[in-house]
Amino acid sequence: MKLLVKLSHRSRPIIAEVVKDTGVLINVDRARSDAHEGEEALVDVPDEFCRLISEKMRGLGAEVSILEEGIRHDRDECVDCGSCISVCPKEVFSFNSEWELQVETKRCILCGRCVIACPHQALSNNEI
Repeated sequence: MKLLVKLSHRSRPIIAEVVKDTGVLINVDRARSDAHEGEEALVDVPDEFCRLISEKMRGLGAEVSILEEGIRHDRDECVDCGSCISVCPKEVFSFNSEWELQVETKRCILCGRCVIACPHQALSNNEI
């Protein structure tokens, strides 16, 4: 499951501390640091440890949001053009045998490239 973790400017290595304390491996899908807004990371944790990891991070001062889904795909608006396929760094999109677009939201890192590439605005994310 994906977690959006926001840290203050003077944060200590919270993700490393949580991995050390829990033994749960955390994959950092994307990270960003901003002089005014602090640090932000999109991390992937095993579903069964999502609540535990969230609580530990909050206890260490992080703001954590659990993201239930990745990219949103409006099937009614989509024309199966495949524009999203070529720009996605995580191979979230593919065609099935009938040339209909398939979306594997669990792979999504919410980079937003597909949202920009979609000519019919059939893709969106409510994150970052």
